[in-house]
Amino acid sequence: MKSKIGIAIILCIFAAGSQMKALPLAPTAALAGEDTPFQQGPGQLHVQLGKSFLINSQQDLQRVSITDSTIASTVIVSPTQILVHGLKAGSGTLILWDSHDRPQVFDLTVDFDISSLRETIRTMFPGETLQVAQSGGSLVLTGNASSKTVSDRAAAVAATLSPAVVNMVQTAEAARQTVLLQVKFAEVDRAAIQQLGMNLFSTGATNTLGAVSTQQFGPLSPANARGGNSGATVGISDLLNVFLFRPDLNLGVTIRALQQKNLLQVLAEPNVLATNGAEASFLAGGEFPFPVLQGGSVANAVTIQFKEFGVRLNFLPQIMPDGVIRLKVAPEVSSLDFANGLTVSGFTVPALSSRKMSTQVELRDGQSFAIAGLIDNRLTEIAMKVPVLGDVPILGNFFKSRAQNKTNTELLVMVTPRLVEGTPPGPAPTQPGFPEQFLDRPQFDGKSGAAPSPGGPR
Repeated sequence: MKSKIGIAIILCIFAAGSQMKALPLAPTAALAGEDTPFQQGPGQLHVQLGKSFLINSQQDLQRVSITDSTIASTVIVSPTQILVHGLKAGSGTLILWDSHDRPQVFDLTVDFDISSLRETIRTMFPGETLQVAQSGGSLVLTGNASSKTVSDRAAAVAATLSPAVVNMVQTAEAARQTVLLQVKFAEVDRAAIQQLGMNLFSTGATNTLGAVSTQQFGPLSPANARGGNSGATVGISDLLNVFLFRPDLNLGVTIRALQQKNLLQVLAEPNVLATNGAEASFLAGGEFPFPVLQGGSVANAVTIQFKEFGVRLNFLPQIMPDGVIRLKVAPEVSSLDFANGLTVSGFTVPALSSRKMSTQVELRDGQSFAIAGLIDNRLTEIAMKVPVLGDVPILGNFFKSRAQNKTNTELLVMVTPRLVEGTPPGPAPTQPGFPEQFLDRPQFDGKSGAAPSPGGPR
């Protein structure tokens, strides 16, 4: 009587809160006393994680064994019943012996409750083609998602069922998006700007930036900038600082105004396209030859190689899950410098004067940033003389003149990234056409201005 009560208590403990299924074993294939097993080959037994499975046998069972006790537990509730409870996702072997020591083998697999997880993902992410499968003790997510955010959230939902989640979802958005980088290289004459002598800012209360006195733009709010100083001539770098916290100002208009006053020279305006995660480059310039001595060769042979110079841009875009564009930008401007050149084996090799930098920024679609402060100071000496007379010793100095030209320029690089999507499949969009003058078009009667015929071109 006590044994029956104990069996009932154990059965209630394992069955509480879980759905049990019963599996009847195959009937005995031989008479008692024979060594024939219950069935030929192992049987398949699937148990869901956290649920129980009840095995019914027509023969009295003597003992039970499982190869991996961490994935499932077994309890003999009666001489002919075994309760299997899933503990952890995985697979193993379950062996039962009857009273005659005849074994019966099962391939035991503890599965996740994928059906409920699929329904949860289908409800939370409608319109997404996401699939869930099990591989060993891990969950595998496959399919296509509209964005990486959806993919990450689906993986987080799957992680509530198992910490081992393999996310193989393809993100269509990041794969098809392209980044257009609009770059403007400009060189500003700092000396000419300083000669204008403009004091753009006046100091407000508590030493805040009070107003812009050029009357071109509206005054700045004191809450927008602090630490302004009065009485200082503002250069182009200070103007860029104003633009950074005044996004409503049109930088292009200011650049055109400086260009019209011969204070700014636009070196290049490249528009470069690159797919997400792919590097792109741009070069506007040329190549110059320079000799290279081949060591160890006969008579010190000289070979010619070429080196690039000009306006160069290398950038690597990466679209983040929240839509932010992460840019790794490396602009460079180089020019030939004959003043610091060398003469090698009769060849005059010019040096390269370059200004370059590398930075990484994060911007949203349409936002801009500027790189300034790359200053170039040059002192050039110009000599002029009268032919023949200028070569006369001593007296030739009266027919010569020398002048020094000092230049102070600053390189500006303005970058604006934009997200570009390809034309969707379907009919081609209408091509733009040029306007035509109706009255000047020849008509059928050879006169202009006549009304067109009903079937004529329009």
